[in-house]
Amino acid sequence: MKRCPQCNRIESDDSLTFCRVDGSTLINDSGVSSAELGTIRLDSAVSAELATTMLPAGKTSDSLPTTTAETKLPQPKKTQTRELTKPKGRKVLLVIGGVVILLVIAACTYFFWPRKVQPPIQSIAVLPFVNESGNADVDYLSDGMTDTLISSLSQLTNLNVKARSSVFRYKGKETNAQTIGKELGVQAILNGRFAQRGDQLTLTLELVDTQTENVIWSEQYNRPQAELIKLQTEIARDVSSKLRTKLAATDSQKLSKTFTSNPEAYRLYLQGRFYWNKREENNLKATIDYFNQAIGQDPNYALAYAGLADSYILMSSFGFMTPPDAIPKARGFALKAQSLDATLAEPHTTLGLALCQFDFDFAGAEQEYKRAIELNPNYATAHQWYSELLSTEGRFDEASNELQRALELEPLSAPINWDYGRLLYNRRLYDESLAQLKKTSELDPGFARARRSAAETYRVKKDYPNAIEEMAKYFELRGQPENAALARDTFAKTGWTGYLQLVTAEDSPLKERSVYKAKAFFELGDLDKAFAVLNEGYDLHEPNLAFLKVEPQFDPYRSDPRFQELMQKVRIP
Repeated sequence: MKRCPQCNRIESDDSLTFCRVDGSTLINDSGVSSAELGTIRLDSAVSAELATTMLPAGKTSDSLPTTTAETKLPQPKKTQTRELTKPKGRKVLLVIGGVVILLVIAACTYFFWPRKVQPPIQSIAVLPFVNESGNADVDYLSDGMTDTLISSLSQLTNLNVKARSSVFRYKGKETNAQTIGKELGVQAILNGRFAQRGDQLTLTLELVDTQTENVIWSEQYNRPQAELIKLQTEIARDVSSKLRTKLAATDSQKLSKTFTSNPEAYRLYLQGRFYWNKREENNLKATIDYFNQAIGQDPNYALAYAGLADSYILMSSFGFMTPPDAIPKARGFALKAQSLDATLAEPHTTLGLALCQFDFDFAGAEQEYKRAIELNPNYATAHQWYSELLSTEGRFDEASNELQRALELEPLSAPINWDYGRLLYNRRLYDESLAQLKKTSELDPGFARARRSAAETYRVKKDYPNAIEEMAKYFELRGQPENAALARDTFAKTGWTGYLQLVTAEDSPLKERSVYKAKAFFELGDLDKAFAVLNEGYDLHEPNLAFLKVEPQFDPYRSDPRFQELMQKVRIP
């Protein structure tokens, strides 16, 4: 059999050489079956001729008429032809097979192709819960629940949780997630809205990605107030799971830990912490009362004892109580909290400060600070106060490292930023110190101690006008406008010497601690009175004596035997 390569026409006459349709040279194609011939559409004239040459089965040429006429081949017409079509069944099978292959490829890609997995969130800021109750008297609940959640999450390994002093600066402010993320260096923020209606509490939480501002997770909790303790544990677990943080067994125990089962004791504790964070004398006195009430409800409430220790240590540090009156109480309550719960970092931190600035036991203080940091590496105050200890010994590089860690945890903390300014002052980097203290005042314009430290820095630079102005602002922030006016007026009339005489006068309204009075006597040239005042301060266990070794204003007098004797009494390494 032959086939035309142009029109695919099949010729059964092997004697033909050229296609009768288009004249193309025929080619042999023995693979074409007779069955396929039935699918060929032929021209009518050609089909008539084929009919005369193809015999039905079982018949011979003898049955044909004997008389025939001469047959003439008609001129072939050029016809439109098409390629042979494949059976429809084969096409359907090919389509189905292709679809199956694509599905297999897609499945393999989904299950085996490396996909980008979202990493766990390693840093978070829990913003102050908004009190939507319309009652400011329950601010202690919204703030307290925020504090408790911060404390719980801070216990988790490998999770950086910004501390209270940093996040509470955003309270009542409209700030977007990206801004907070950049300022605090966190991957996520947790917003909360709190409401109390009768005995019913409603808390709505929202976890937000600070890069995209997308909501990662949100939830609403409705509980009776009696279940407040249980609610805090539930929230901590839910938040940690949504951070995609894999909890170790110890982490899980820390999240589920409750320090009291008495809801009234817990409520009183929250009120105590609420006023403790205000740090003023009347607030601290109220704090002590609330913590004592909480202990009355639950005598084994370790956190309430730790709160009392913190309150008394601040009463001494801020000058609201004398160290001999305050420090023994602070130490006693810290030891009690420690005996009830050896895992708390706060009592160790309080004991460290008492040992350093009251007992002048620097080695013992260092052990307490290290233990506190071991128990809770995210407790910024432990790093801060440990830095102070290192600074008193002149270990400035180590002190700087601890302060940097504290600032990582609480970048907007006024006390920590202030301590960094003091460290720079003790390192004799006065301009850098002033810049840092200015930053501290900008962070918290009401933070009086930054003004006092700035005055000391200007004083050692002999920039007395600025020193007086900073002192006046310090007095104003302490609620002593009459002292501010007196300082400015005295300096204006009698200069720096007149101001020093005012400070050292027996009946001076500018009551200064021993170290500051001694500085004035030194500048006035009265060394005998200066050393006498310093020894009086030692008898009172004044905290600033711990900095004798590094205080720049004492540099001219270090060779004096009386100074060396005092150094030995204070036992600074």
